[in-house]
This record gives sequence, C-alpha cells and structure tokens, in this order.
Amino acid sequence: MNNKTFIPLASLLAAMLVLPPAQAADTSITEQLIRWNAQASAPGNADRGKVFFSSKHGADWSCASCHGTPPTSQGKHASTGKAIAALAPAFNPQAFTETAKVDKWLRRNCKDVLSRECSANEKADVLAYLNSLKP
Repeated sequence: MNNKTFIPLASLLAAMLVLPPAQAADTSITEQLIRWNAQASAPGNADRGKVFFSSKHGADWSCASCHGTPPTSQGKHASTGKAIAALAPAFNPQAFTETAKVDKWLRRNCKDVLSRECSANEKADVLAYLNSLKP
C-alpha cells in the first residue's frame, strides 16, 4: 500500500470511529407496498384501503378509531389515550421504515380491529391508501 492510498483510508477509518452510525431506514412505504402486492392476489387499491381503514369490522373499532380520518396527524389510542404519530408516510417520515415494526404493528392492530390477522390483500390495500395521502 502506498502513502497516497493509506492517508485517505486512515481518514475514513478515523471518521468511522468518531461519527455515529447512520440510522438509515431499512425500507420504505413503497417497498412495503411492493412486498404486500407480491403476496396479494391483486395489487393494493387505495379506494378499497380507505374503505377498509374507515370501517368497523364486527368490533367497536376501525383503524380510524385510533389513527384518525385521514391518518395525517397525530392520533390517539381509543382505550389508553396514548398519542400515536401520524400514520401516513407523507406526514410521518418514520412510518413504515422498519420491516419488523411494520409486521408487528400490522399483526397487532389487525387483531385489535378484526380479531384476526389481516390478509395480504387487506394490507396491500391499506398501504396503497396510506401511500396515496399527500400534503
């Protein structure tokens, strides 16, 4: 290794030791939608997603009960009153950035609203709806 190569490499290594690691998102709403579209029998449909999101499904709650209609500002959990960040990604850049959290919350919230997990089609529709909401 010559000195010209060594100096930039040493600078890079020093910067890596000093700078905090980047907290890059591991996914996006678009990537999540692509994933659920691939598992669904039809591509997500924003209109169906809006109806699904706003409707009660046999229980007392809909998605909108906690996230609001439209879910573009802070919501509030229907039973605990805990604040919930805006769900629509255009209004909350952190929404849908971690696949594990997306899967966890879809599973949990679907069980709360539907008393079962959502189907791939339902997830694709809701994500298409959320992705369609713009400022």
